[in-house]
Amino acid sequence: MAENITIHKVGIIMNGVTGRMGTNQHLMRSIVEIIKQGGVQCGPAEYIMPDPVLVGRDEVKLRKLAQLSGVEKWTTNLDEVMKDPSYQIYFDAQTTGRRAEAVKMAARAGKHVYCEKPVAVDTATALELYEVCEKAGVKHGVVQDKLFLPGMLKLKRLMENDFFGKILSVRGEFGYWVFEGFNIPAQRPSWNYRKEDDGGIIVDMLCHWRYVLDNLFGNVKGVFCLGAMHIPERVDEKGKVYKCTADDAAYATFELEGGIIAHFNSSWVTRVRRDDLLTLQVDGTKGSAVAGLRECWTQHYGNTPKPVWNPDIPSPINFFEGWSKVPEQESFGNAFKVEWELFLKHVVKNEPFRWTLLEGAKGVQLAEKGLESWAKRCWVEVPPL
Repeated sequence: MAENITIHKVGIIMNGVTGRMGTNQHLMRSIVEIIKQGGVQCGPAEYIMPDPVLVGRDEVKLRKLAQLSGVEKWTTNLDEVMKDPSYQIYFDAQTTGRRAEAVKMAARAGKHVYCEKPVAVDTATALELYEVCEKAGVKHGVVQDKLFLPGMLKLKRLMENDFFGKILSVRGEFGYWVFEGFNIPAQRPSWNYRKEDDGGIIVDMLCHWRYVLDNLFGNVKGVFCLGAMHIPERVDEKGKVYKCTADDAAYATFELEGGIIAHFNSSWVTRVRRDDLLTLQVDGTKGSAVAGLRECWTQHYGNTPKPVWNPDIPSPINFFEGWSKVPEQESFGNAFKVEWELFLKHVVKNEPFRWTLLEGAKGVQLAEKGLESWAKRCWVEVPPL
């Protein structure tokens, strides 16, 4: 006798997914893939099946995206789908400045809320969104994708096995060269470089570094951040030259609980000569590791070379040879898709999900403190939220 299969159909309002990140990571590589695999399995014969509707302001883009994804339902009328009880989740991938009002509307309409970061343009608004969702009694979450990258998960496993001993420091290198658009088209949207459109790498990336540091190494206690606008002019999507008003690089030092010091260079004006677009080096008393997006390399205390400073001769040590690659001990999925599955289980089965809008507010807070540090040229404390 065939086993009875339970399928929980979950309607998802996907607002702002015509953008690069929304299309690639959230729609095509997450929701569409979950549908293709037959839903999210949450029991021997129990599945959660997403039922998305695409929402945006540009009808042409929505039609094209519907054809690309196979998602038949789309609309430019957000108010209408907010009133539809068949949609239980509201997802927001709009530009930051448009997010707050839509999230409030969704919460008050009884929709569970899941959104991209930064969740708001300032900490006060981010906390307000958290409080609105709590008052409405809806579940809520924020994208924390880098926690689910294979390289970060391998780092976490090393920490769980006390590979590092006492962790002393963390050094992050992130970024790549984003073309200005004069000869070669830019590979990031122009709003990223305009402060008036909520652009800037400090606002963008310190939100990421907050959840990476808090979740892996220890809560952030303080920050010194220096931003820079290295490239003064770029060319937008219509071929028009515009003045850059937002930072394209940030150099930040953080103090974490437990005395760990972290430093992150974030730049859209750097050329990559390292293992990946993002690398984290963790140094501890027993060993060190360097993790990229997918791979992780370790050097134990017993394999650490003993260099002697002598710039007059070529180095007798090949410093890359003393590192060992962490083997593939687990199977890893797309980081965005993994978190989507966890949030869907949270909504349907009430499984734990700790990356709430309060965690999103912490990211906004660190970005805000980073901007304050840059403006004042001083160390800034980061109080608990």
